[in-house]
Amino acid sequence: MSSVTFAGLSLEKPRIFGIINVTPDSFSDGGDALALEDALRRGKAMLDAGADILDVGGESTRPGAAPVGIEDEIARAVPVVRGLSDLGAKVSIDTRHAPVMEAAIEAGATIINDVTALSHDPDSLDLAVASGLPVILMHMQGDPGTMQDNPQYEDAAQDVFDYLKQRVAECEAAGMDRSRIAIDPGIGFGKTLDHNLDILARLNLYRDFKCPVLLGVSRKTFIGKLGGDAAPKERLGGSLAAVLAAAARGVRLFRVHDVAETRQALTIWQAIEKK
Repeated sequence: MSSVTFAGLSLEKPRIFGIINVTPDSFSDGGDALALEDALRRGKAMLDAGADILDVGGESTRPGAAPVGIEDEIARAVPVVRGLSDLGAKVSIDTRHAPVMEAAIEAGATIINDVTALSHDPDSLDLAVASGLPVILMHMQGDPGTMQDNPQYEDAAQDVFDYLKQRVAECEAAGMDRSRIAIDPGIGFGKTLDHNLDILARLNLYRDFKCPVLLGVSRKTFIGKLGGDAAPKERLGGSLAAVLAAAARGVRLFRVHDVAETRQALTIWQAIEKK
């Protein structure tokens, strides 16, 4: 992975996306960064703690979440993108809507992170191609409102691989260079506990893409289920365990709530691995 880069960053070491949810209803931190000053303070703290990228989202995609109007999403996310960009941060916009992507890019976002792999909005693929920016294509079965009702797979890890392979091919056919693409198997998005564990155990499968893999396991429900029904903010130990298991399988991009702790864990892991 040492020769691979993403968004101008070498992946010789793992890179951390700090999560800035500008929402009232995200599963773990809803309301924590809804006010602009709170979001900027949170972002600055994450940068100081070792975040490489700040991932800003104005629509919750937690299980059961209701859609947010485009104008509301823009009003939430874009001032935060602008403020963090003005601080010198590298900012990704977490959205499935082309107008939000466009507004965020104008405000300084330099990465597009779409939980629907640029498939939800018919304008998003063309916009992403034209932007020239790096993109993250995530797998999600269904939509946030219903995705956990009864997710089904023949073979979870392989089915997700096949879907992402198709989306990468469609992006390339539209004119996007593969060097701009990272993939995310979408832990917790339309997946049961067993589906999540199967994907995490077989992350080596995704090396075949020759694309960086981003993983979002931070505070996810599967950790609570395995870890004694711990509340979301009490899932740090499980989150770090999943991050380190993924790092050992080649993942180099991690989207997390707890930046300082994840950076420390990955730094120690990498120092041991280099010996």
